[in-house]
Amino acid sequence: MTPETTPDTDRRARVRDAALAAVPAALADLGTLVRIPSIAFPGFDRAEVARSADAVKALLDDLGIFERVEIRTAVVPETGGPGMPAVLATRRARNGRPTILLYAHHDVQPVGDESLWESPPFEPTVRGGRLYGRGAADDKAGIMAHVGALRALVAALGSDVDLGVNLFIEGEEEAGSASFAAFLHENADALRADVIVVADSGNWDATTPALTVSLRGNARFTLTVRTLEHASHSGMFGGAVPDAMLATIRLLDTLWDEDGAVAVDGVIERDAETPEYSEETLRDEAGLPAGVQPIGRGSILSRIWNKPSVTVTGIDAPSVRNASNTLTPEVSVVISMRVAPGQDARTAYAALEAHLRAHAPFGAELTFSDIDCGDGFLVDTSGTAVTAARAALEDGYGAAPVDIGVGGSIPFIADLVREFPQAQILVTGVEDPHARAHSPNESLHLDTFRHALLSEALLLERLDRDGL
Repeated sequence: MTPETTPDTDRRARVRDAALAAVPAALADLGTLVRIPSIAFPGFDRAEVARSADAVKALLDDLGIFERVEIRTAVVPETGGPGMPAVLATRRARNGRPTILLYAHHDVQPVGDESLWESPPFEPTVRGGRLYGRGAADDKAGIMAHVGALRALVAALGSDVDLGVNLFIEGEEEAGSASFAAFLHENADALRADVIVVADSGNWDATTPALTVSLRGNARFTLTVRTLEHASHSGMFGGAVPDAMLATIRLLDTLWDEDGAVAVDGVIERDAETPEYSEETLRDEAGLPAGVQPIGRGSILSRIWNKPSVTVTGIDAPSVRNASNTLTPEVSVVISMRVAPGQDARTAYAALEAHLRAHAPFGAELTFSDIDCGDGFLVDTSGTAVTAARAALEDGYGAAPVDIGVGGSIPFIADLVREFPQAQILVTGVEDPHARAHSPNESLHLDTFRHALLSEALLLERLDRDGL
């Protein structure tokens, strides 16, 4: 040890070196996970989700630090059937140190139109400094950031680690976390922690880390519009009989005003400042062509972080290929509303349903089904864990972190808050704005992953050394 170093700085340096050395193996293991099509949606092979859980369990077993590593499921309350397999690992704290719970999920989104992928979605492919594949960013990279950080901690400190560590790797987040609340309740003692790190968010950009401090909620449902008892010839009755497509178009158009902002009474906005973010950046990150204008009012980030949005994400109607001169009797659409942080998601859903019923044209019959609501989240940034996380992110990325909101939703965080009200919750991530999570050509920026793994290793070392 040189005169300029102290035991603490030497310890941190060892963890840093071990974390950087852990990156290649972590990326190789990430590639193995990406090859497993662990889609938890109905209609997909549940065995692949089970295979993914087995692979994650093997990674945690190999760490050799946990007292217990198990694959568990919980019952889905709505159906009575089993949820998707999750992996749970536990290690008790020693000598008064805190316990940290590390969360990620091993299930992934469906691939969508495979013709839009530039390389096979379940064949990890590196090009341009990015790893392409479904789940490469969301959220199998989150799993490997946890595993890589723990490998670094063990390699650098050996048995000299007192921090309690629990891991919860969920298997159905993308499909709605149907058994999440039940799983938390059944495994509360094993999951209980002083700090919870949810590695399922993003960063300001590829080189600037972020701590997510607000998330919008969500309300998703299927709306069926019916105007006829059966299909009829459009030439015989068109012009006198309203078809379901006409009614649906007219009804959906009432959801937005002329600027594209949500026009539903009872749905609120959050008043909060946002950082500077240009329209040029929006166009680059979202892929918005020059001739298409942004929608909404106010600062761009306020529209994404603090205001509601409504999107039609799916439609069942005659396809272009199967079109005929027929009045369609029934149309179904999936509507997804993002709810401003601070508003109860079911309250927002009730306002949206009331609006649709009040505006149904021509007396169209409306049916609402498959309703799924999840609350948003606002982080208490006054805790000591937030301070420690910011310091670790700055050390790991070499840039000061930015507090961000996220327009997406992680509804299960509200369940974590209810089950563990005393825990400090940190929402971090490995994604950058070009990750295209949920979309074709999802990818992970390799340097961002390296910085994320290093930052988490430094956070674990800090909590192990100093506590809370």
